[in-house]
Amino acid sequence: KLFSNLSGIALSVIAIAKCSTATPFLSNAMVAPSSSTMDSVFGIARGGGIFGGGNKKKESEADVKDKLKAESGETFPALSQEEIEEWLGHIPVFAVTDSNGAGVVLKPDNDTSVMYFFFSPQMANATLAQLKGTNDELDLKLSAFSLGKIWYKMLNNGDDQEIKLKKPGADDSEAEVLTGGNVEYRLVPDTRDLLGARMLLTMTPEDGEEMKKAGDSMTPELAQKAVEKAMTESPEFKENYNEVPVFLIAQMRMQKPAGEEGGEAKTILPMYFSLQTMVGTWQQFMTAQNDPEMKDMEPAINVMNLHKLVEMMKEPSEIDFRSCLLLPPIPAGAPGGAAPPAGMGAPAPEASMAGGGGTLG
Repeated sequence: KLFSNLSGIALSVIAIAKCSTATPFLSNAMVAPSSSTMDSVFGIARGGGIFGGGNKKKESEADVKDKLKAESGETFPALSQEEIEEWLGHIPVFAVTDSNGAGVVLKPDNDTSVMYFFFSPQMANATLAQLKGTNDELDLKLSAFSLGKIWYKMLNNGDDQEIKLKKPGADDSEAEVLTGGNVEYRLVPDTRDLLGARMLLTMTPEDGEEMKKAGDSMTPELAQKAVEKAMTESPEFKENYNEVPVFLIAQMRMQKPAGEEGGEAKTILPMYFSLQTMVGTWQQFMTAQNDPEMKDMEPAINVMNLHKLVEMMKEPSEIDFRSCLLLPPIPAGAPGGAAPPAGMGAPAPEASMAGGGGTLG
């Protein structure tokens, strides 16, 4: 079924902030190298944002907050709804729509109506192909939407929005009117990043040392062991949708150039939806360093839940979220994209999506 009134939310071409391609540098507050015994994931050592022990969820959030506090010690005002929408606005997500941009609502059963927004265009394309395979007469396409535009209007709008549902090809007179609470919106992260977040939260120092020793010769059995542990023991990111990981390296900063109308350059903390893109950026930066001690520095990788991150922004904080930049995923094979890690191929979209219909779980 289709629902209308999405056309005003469709994403036009939005330029990413100029600092997204700037050379990263190290924060003065975070230059102490990590212990060589820290475990690794995807071939790099993980840092202080990953924890062993029981209460991982509480410790990881406290750790991130502590690492990102402003050196001045000041408290920054909460972000407004408009600021949060703008902060998310340049991030594209993809959904299946009809030729007019009306979103496709799927019904896995008689009592559930679901619309999917994907961070990965490949996963969205797989869903599109699957739907066309069931009925090749459907005039469907992929449409890109601004995450900032849909965050409050759709994903977090409560139950008071009216939506018209109709079958493809039907006119408005045949539409069924539902309130927003009767349609479930699912924000689906890339399965590779979801797996990466789970691995970061479940690997122990012993696991990391074992993977370090294996290096390029890591066996399928060792990789499978790590994946199974991540899938069954992760304290967070247990769902395949609406738990979106955001990655950051506490030591890394970028410099935003001064504007054309003057002003000062600004130091930015980059945050990534793609673990591989972040790791690739860090490795390129470290390769270019001349200081031997800096070349051996291990990144303190942290992972946060996007929804919880936004909730933190709504409160006064010692973290200057206005100096944080969220970077969109780079599609596999695109210029600037990172290649899949050695021994870890990109999983097929349907491999990690539960339920019937492959990606439609």
